[in-house]
Order: sequence, then C-alpha cells, then structure tokens
Amino acid sequence: MSRIFSGIQPSGSLHIGNYLGAVKNWVDLQHKYESFFCVVDYHAITVPYEPAELRARTADMALSLLAAGLDPAKCTLFVQSMVPEHTELAWIFNTLTPLGELERQTQFKDKASREQSVTAGLLNYPVLQAADILLYRAELVPVGEDQVQHLELSREIARKWNSRFDTPLVARKAGTSKKEEAPGFFPEPKALLTPARRIMGLDGQAKMSKSLGNTVDLLESPESIWEKLRPAVTDPKRVRRSDPGTPEVCNIYHLHKAFSPAATVEHVAVQCRTAGWGCIDCKKVLAESIEKELVPIRNRAKEIAANPKRVVDVLAAGADHARSVARQTMGEVKTKMGLL
Repeated sequence: MSRIFSGIQPSGSLHIGNYLGAVKNWVDLQHKYESFFCVVDYHAITVPYEPAELRARTADMALSLLAAGLDPAKCTLFVQSMVPEHTELAWIFNTLTPLGELERQTQFKDKASREQSVTAGLLNYPVLQAADILLYRAELVPVGEDQVQHLELSREIARKWNSRFDTPLVARKAGTSKKEEAPGFFPEPKALLTPARRIMGLDGQAKMSKSLGNTVDLLESPESIWEKLRPAVTDPKRVRRSDPGTPEVCNIYHLHKAFSPAATVEHVAVQCRTAGWGCIDCKKVLAESIEKELVPIRNRAKEIAANPKRVVDVLAAGADHARSVARQTMGEVKTKMGLL
C-alpha cells in the first residue's frame, strides 16, 4: 500500500477552507493509503505567537480533525514537535539545499514582502516541509495548487540526497540482459491534488484564512455562520435585485458546488443568471446545505470534547508510531551519510 503524508498548521478549529481544501480529502484517502497526518506546530512558530495559545490551538486542531472524520484506526495522527526527527532531518537537508532555491519560493517572497524582519525559519520553511514528507518516505502528498512548488523542492532534495549518499542497486530484469536501477532510498514524492478548487474567503479577495478574518469555522453555530454569509461578497455586477448575474465569478456559487447537491447547484446557476433569486435567497440555501454537512461534525466534536483524554491518547499513540518509522529512516540516513 502506498504511503501518504500531509500536515496542517494549528490555527485552532478548522475552517471550511481547510476542510474543503484538505481534510475532507484526507478522510477519504485514509481508507486507500497508509496515511500520516500531522499538526505542524514547528511550522507555526515561524511567526510571533503566545506559547499558551499555541498549545490550545494545537489541541483544538486535533479535536477538529477527529470530528471531521479522521479515524486513528485508519491513519496516524500526531503533532510534529512530538517527533524530534523532523528537525534532525531538516538540518541535514539544509546542508544540501541552495540558498537561491529557497529565495525563489513564491510563498517566501510573498510573506517576506510583508515582514520587517525576515527570519531564517521563514526561509527554511520548505526544507522542514521536505523533511516532514521524506522522513516517512511518502510516495504521495495530497496538496492544493499553492503547495506544488514546495513539493517540487522536496522532490529535488530527495533526488540530490539519493545521488550523493545512496548507492543504487542494479539488477538484471528477469529473462533479459537489461539492467534496471532500483529506486533511491528517498522516493520523489508526487502531488495528489485535492479535488476542491482554491477556496476563497467570504471577502472574495484572497484565499480563506484566519489571519484575514474571512473564514467560516466548522464548529460555529448556524446563527454565527449566517451572520458571516449574509454580507459575503457575490458577483459585483449584481447591484440590484433584478440584475442577472454570472455564477462562475461568484464565490457563493463555488461554495454551493462544494456543499450543495448537484441539482441544487444547477438550480442556483439558473436563478442567478435569470435574476430569479436575489443574493440573499442564494445565501439562505447555501446556509442550509452547509448546516447539513456540519451537524454530524459538530456532534462528534461535542462527544470528543466531553472526554479530553481521548485526544491526548490519540496523539500519543500516533506519535509513538510516527517515531518508530522516523527512527528507522534516520538510522539508515545516518549510516549512509557516515554519521554516528
């Protein structure tokens, strides 16, 4: 069975952008692959933070992941800082990664342009990301389109380390004189693109993000969700109720595609183009569709929250299994590199 790895920053409870863009897909993939899912708290400390808040957000994220459908019997769920081999392998990869490669990363350039003081951690973020993936020798990584460049760097690091430190085995192909080279120690991980498109925030200006305040949390009440949906940006050309719209440019329509049945999505598009509905009508139907999907998640979250030790036990067991795999990887890495 192929192995996958993916991680998520501890931003607190999940919002629907996280859910649609990653976690809903993880819930499906855990039944098809040997799956490692990680709350990446080391990545979260590349920006200023309060320690107590980080601990609380990490616990909240783990609870939300379980409520969303991750099953500890089907996948390994753990916290990054509980497995020290992540940073150990990251340092090794830092010795192989050209500075220019890191400075060219789109996300680094974007984030650095908004910071007065740029830390080495922000620059080396994708190296730690490569270590996260390759520590478990994952062949596949479920990612959104915005992470493909980072994954390509992971592939390049794997290729470079294999070339320098891994002596490939050559064998004859059965029944022929042709020689075949065995794969390197680290697989070059391939992207498993998530089915959902990039989820825009309710402001319609940028990707859904807690830092921008344009999110809807999975565990919010129906009343709170409606208060956010009601003023959400729609097709800017629909100034009056009677103005026909173009659903393809409306973020509310794309949320319908994620949450509403196909027949409802088609009906929404017709009503928008013909001005049969106003935007508030469309949002009310979306709120109903969102509620149907989130009710079971909220119910599971309440059950888990009533027994906090369950989250602690799940993360401890996940970390134990992750460490066993990580230690084996690092043992072989050190042997091949001449490290004691």
